Amino acid sequence: MRYTFGQRAMPAPYALPAAFAMFLAVGTAAAALPGRLPATGVLILCAAIAGGMSFAAEPVAAALLAGIGWLTACGFARPPYAQLRPTGPAAAHAAVVIFASALAGAGLGLVFRWCAQRRTLMYVGRYPGMRGGRRVGDAAAAVTGPETPPSGEGAIGVRRRLSGALLAAALLPLLTLALTAARPHLDLADDLLIYLVAVVTITVVGGFWPAVLAAVAASLLLNWYFTEPLHTFTIAEPRNLLALLLFVTVAVAVSSMVHLAARRAVQAAAAREEAASLLELAQTVLGGADSPAAVLEHLTRTHGGQAELTERVGGTWVRIASSGVDGSLSAANRVDIRNDLTLLITGQALSATPALIAGYAAQAAASLDRERLRTQAAQAEALAEGNRMRTALLAAVSHDLRTPLASVKASVSSLRQTDVTWSPADEAELLATIEQNADRLDALIGNLLDMSRLHTGSLQPFLRPTAIDEVAPVAAGGLDDSVRLELAVPDGFPLVLADPGLLERVLANLFSNALRYSPAGRPPELHASLSDGSLGATVCLEVVDHGPGVPDKQKERIFEPFERAGDRHPGVGLGLAVAKGFAEAMGGRISALDTPGGGLTVRVMLPAAPAASEARSALDAAGS
Repeated sequence: MRYTFGQRAMPAPYALPAAFAMFLAVGTAAAALPGRLPATGVLILCAAIAGGMSFAAEPVAAALLAGIGWLTACGFARPPYAQLRPTGPAAAHAAVVIFASALAGAGLGLVFRWCAQRRTLMYVGRYPGMRGGRRVGDAAAAVTGPETPPSGEGAIGVRRRLSGALLAAALLPLLTLALTAARPHLDLADDLLIYLVAVVTITVVGGFWPAVLAAVAASLLLNWYFTEPLHTFTIAEPRNLLALLLFVTVAVAVSSMVHLAARRAVQAAAAREEAASLLELAQTVLGGADSPAAVLEHLTRTHGGQAELTERVGGTWVRIASSGVDGSLSAANRVDIRNDLTLLITGQALSATPALIAGYAAQAAASLDRERLRTQAAQAEALAEGNRMRTALLAAVSHDLRTPLASVKASVSSLRQTDVTWSPADEAELLATIEQNADRLDALIGNLLDMSRLHTGSLQPFLRPTAIDEVAPVAAGGLDDSVRLELAVPDGFPLVLADPGLLERVLANLFSNALRYSPAGRPPELHASLSDGSLGATVCLEVVDHGPGVPDKQKERIFEPFERAGDRHPGVGLGLAVAKGFAEAMGGRISALDTPGGGLTVRVMLPAAPAASEARSALDAAGS
C-alpha cells in the first residue's frame, strides 16, 4: 500500500508491531546497561515512543501504545530489571506521563493531518484545469463519496469482526480453565504458545482488532494465573516479564500479518471482479457496441444505479448519453473526465469501486470521441465524393456540353446568313442537326438532374402496378433510331410494382446505351420474364445488345457515375448510374452479364405486383 504522509495515518497493523518492537528494544537496552540507563531515561524513551507513534498512527492505537509503554517503563525503570511493579508512586507517575504523551500525540496527529489535507486541497485548487479540489481528467481521484478506511478494516466486514470478538470472549476463558487445570504438567512457555495459537485463530476469524484485544487479554490472563506471584499483576521473575512482552509483540505482529494476508485476499478478489467487469466492457465495445450509451448501459446493468454523461456546451451542461435515468441527477456523484465532460452516477452497488468507475468514465469519453470521429470521417468522405463528382462533371461538361452547343450554334449561324441561299434539303439537314443536338443536351441535363436527386436523397418513388408493354414504348420513343429496338414482351404480361416515371428513365437509359453500342445489322432487344423466389414473384427485364461487350472486371464499374467502357461514343457516363440508382430506389437490382455470342446484357430485377402469381399461372397454362 502507499500512504501519503500528512494526509493519512499509519494503519494500526503497521504501527503497533513497530512500536512494540521499539519498547522491547528499550527494555533490552536498560537490562543490558544496568545503571547506565536511569529510570528517567527509560520513562522519557517510552513516552517519546508512545507519543511519536500515536502522532503517526490511527488514534485508536494510542491506548494500546500507552499501555505497552507503561508496562515497559514499570518493568525496566530500575533494578532488578524485567520485574513488573504496577503499583507505587513510580508506576503512577509513569502512567500519567506515558498516557498523557500518547493522548497528546494522537490529538496533535489529528490536527496536523486535518491542516495538511486542507492545505493540500487549497494548493491543488490553484492549478489551471482544476475544479472542486480535484484535477480534471483524473477520474479516479474525482469520484466523490466515501473512501476506503486507511487501515483497511473495510476489507473485513463488521459481522466477521463481531464474530472474532465473541470467539475471543468464549475461547479465552475456556482455555484459561483448561490450562489452569493442567498447570502441573505445563510450564509458562507451553501456556504462551497455546495462547498464541488462540490469538492467531481469532485473527483469522475476526481480523486485526479482535486479535489485538485477545492478545492483551491473554497477556493479562497469563500474568494473573500463570506467573509468580499468582493472582496479582506483579511479576517476580524477570524472564516472565520478558516472555509476556515478547508474547504480546509476537501475537500482535502475527495478527498483523494474518490480517494483512486476509485483506490482500479480499482485495485480490475485488481486483479480479474489477478486471472481469472491465474485460466484459472491452468485449462489448470491441463487439460493436461502441457508443457512450452502450458503455453507460453496461455500467448500470452490471452494477445497478443510474448514469449520465453530460457535456458543457456554451456554458450549459447538456446530456450526451444516459442509462436508467428518469429525470435529472443533480445530487449524483461526479466523475470529472475533462473540463467539458462529466459522468454523473448514483445508486451503484459496492462492487463499483472508484477505479472501476474511472475505467467506465474513460471508456465513455473514448467512445464519444470515436463516435464523433466516425461522423467527421463520414462527412469528409461525403465531401470528397462531392468533390470527385464535381471534378468529373466539369471534365465531362467541358466536352459533352460544349460539343452539341457548338453544333447548334454553328447550324443556327448558318441559317441566319443572308449572303448564302440554302436549299430546302440543306435547311432540313441543319434543322435536324439542331434538333438532334438539342435532344442530346436535354438527355444529358436530365441525367445530371437525376443523379443530383439520387445523391441528395430527395428521390421518393411512388410504387404502383405498372405495365411493361406501356412504359417500354414510351421510353424508346424519345430516342434516335428507336425503330431498331425489338420489344419482346409477352401479351398479358404481369404488372410490375414500380414507379412508371422512374422505370421509363431506367429503360430509356438502357435502350440508349444498347443502341449506342449495337451494330447496324443486329438491333438490341428487350426481354421480359417472370420468376418465383423466396420473397415472391419477380419480374426480370433484360436489355440485350450484340456490341463489343464489357470485360468482367469492368462490369461493376460501368454503373458508377462518369464511368464509360470506352471513348468511341460520346456521353458523360451517367446513364447506367442513373438506371442503377432508380432501380434500387424501387426495390430492385441491376447487373451486367455477357450476351451469348458477344455483347452486353443488362438485367433489371423488380418485384412483381401482388397479382403476379395468378398471372404466372395463367401464362403457364397458355404455354402448355
